[in-house]
Amino acid sequence: MSRDARSGPGRDRGAPAKSSGTARRGAAGAAGKPADGGRADALVVGAIPMAARLTGVLLVLAALAGIASLFPTYLVVGGQELSSAAGFGSVLVALLVPVANLAVGVVLLRGAVPKFGLAYAGVVGALALGQLLIEIYRGSSSTTRPAVEVIAGERVLTSSVDVGAGWVLGVAALALIVLAGAVAVAAWGRTVMEDGGALDPVRSGLAGAAVLLGVATVLALALPAADVPDQLVTDPTTGLQTVVTREGPQALLERPGMALLGGLLLAGAVVLCSVVAPSLRPRLATVGGLLAIAVTVLAAAMTGLRDAASSPDLEWTLPGAGLVVTGLGYAVLTALAWRLRRNRA
Repeated sequence: MSRDARSGPGRDRGAPAKSSGTARRGAAGAAGKPADGGRADALVVGAIPMAARLTGVLLVLAALAGIASLFPTYLVVGGQELSSAAGFGSVLVALLVPVANLAVGVVLLRGAVPKFGLAYAGVVGALALGQLLIEIYRGSSSTTRPAVEVIAGERVLTSSVDVGAGWVLGVAALALIVLAGAVAVAAWGRTVMEDGGALDPVRSGLAGAAVLLGVATVLALALPAADVPDQLVTDPTTGLQTVVTREGPQALLERPGMALLGGLLLAGAVVLCSVVAPSLRPRLATVGGLLAIAVTVLAAAMTGLRDAASSPDLEWTLPGAGLVVTGLGYAVLTALAWRLRRNRA
């Protein structure tokens, strides 16, 4: 009886110690991994800094300004009023970037996967800087050297240019995107988000493919996606046929001043972001960076295709088709980076 009495309390004293040790080990495991079965690619997300949520607010505001810019008059060029979106197809093309910005901005406001949104904002902000300079030139300085230009799908001569509410809202949207990118870069180091490194074995392959796409994209951007075809003229007296070159839209690096600087910044940002995006950690940050490039390139490609389809004076060019291919290539890389989330256990 005495042996049982001694052993009973001993068992009682030992049981809590074992339970507390188990509890400590469980707490330590919970601190290092989320409660999702302990997968190698499980996300660990810390506190969300206010700068990350501010980035989301700026992206949402940029999206709303971009959507609002589609409907008022964009520019009045040579007395002709131009609109950013003249039909249903044009509206769908023009909505691609604002809708993407709106969706990522909402994700950042929720704070679920902050570095996904921050990577997207940083890359799209870098790409928008060159576009902003080109847009400012188009609305303010393009009359200093009048030339034939394709604006909103119309072939016009920039002898006189007056800005409309659509241009102002579009410039405001680009400025907000650039600001969101700057805030995202500032918030990056203070945002905690890690995973198990499921993407690490294939990062070099993604980087190589992204760099090739970046170089191909710059080559495609260097020439107009929609151009004026040459005219074949027959001499009525001799019957000889000659090719008459008609002046068409200016290429990315043919514009002077601020537009030239914007073109150089845009080309450099495409290549630089193609190098940086596959190296971002965690995996979802790579997804966000590649998504930003894919959306921007596809928007440029679809704009060229829209111009060629809506104007009888323009035809789609090989560089325009190249932009479609590279944009789809970036989309494929984005999908690959996203799908690799379950490749390691």
